[in-house]
Amino acid sequence: MLKIDSHQHFWNYTSDMDSWINDEMAVLRNDFMPEDLRPLLMQSGFDGCVAVQADQSPEENNFLLKHAEDNDFIMGVVGWVDLRAEDLSEQLSELSRHKKLKGFRHILQGEEDRALMLQPDFLRGIGELKKHGFTYDVLIYPDQLQYLLGMLKANPGQPFVLDHIAKPDIKNNSIGDWKVRLEDLKGFDNLYCKVSGMVTEADWKNWKQEDFIPYLDVIFETFGADRVMFGSDWPVCLVAASYAEVNTILETYISNLSLNEQELFWGGNAVKFYNLN
Repeated sequence: MLKIDSHQHFWNYTSDMDSWINDEMAVLRNDFMPEDLRPLLMQSGFDGCVAVQADQSPEENNFLLKHAEDNDFIMGVVGWVDLRAEDLSEQLSELSRHKKLKGFRHILQGEEDRALMLQPDFLRGIGELKKHGFTYDVLIYPDQLQYLLGMLKANPGQPFVLDHIAKPDIKNNSIGDWKVRLEDLKGFDNLYCKVSGMVTEADWKNWKQEDFIPYLDVIFETFGADRVMFGSDWPVCLVAASYAEVNTILETYISNLSLNEQELFWGGNAVKFYNLN
């Protein structure tokens, strides 16, 4: 069975990252490189991964692509580009030369304008991605799911994947609004979902396997087994769980699925979505 971690990060830690890495997250105040991830992937039986941007800069693309070039197990890169740039089409044409660059992400969850994804210049940028064969990772909180609906309607053929199941408040067992808004997205076959980032939304010190089951039930009911994929969110997951623990949570949950559905979850869907070699 091919196993791919569809969502992890690399970085050289600097104090500039303090804006989101606070004292509670001190474990993340380190460098995290391919040589740190490789043994974790091997121990959990993974064949490769997709590296996702953590910094919103053109330099981040170069940083991740260099690691992907030097490490075969990094099968794809999700970078960053200014989707509102006037010369976006030219930038995308240039970036499409990099075969391991599969798509892009913007940190929408941190934007003051919660509906930024519906601004005309942002939507125009999303519209350019499909022309160049790029995917788009959607990083949002539950309050922004209502705007995702509009972005999906405006871009029916664009491949989207929802990161971290839209970050519901697992710690406080809050599920109602998130569930309703998520179910509104049920009919969009071009929207996939990364089952990732859950432990960081749970009680970091006291989470249990059972905490995640109601949320996973909603995700698999909404997206079906052919549009969900595993992501560790390493190293961010380390604030609450080891790499192996994150893997075990999902291993336990999907154990009742058919072998074909498990294969899709662990690797097949990521290969299809990101067009991985």
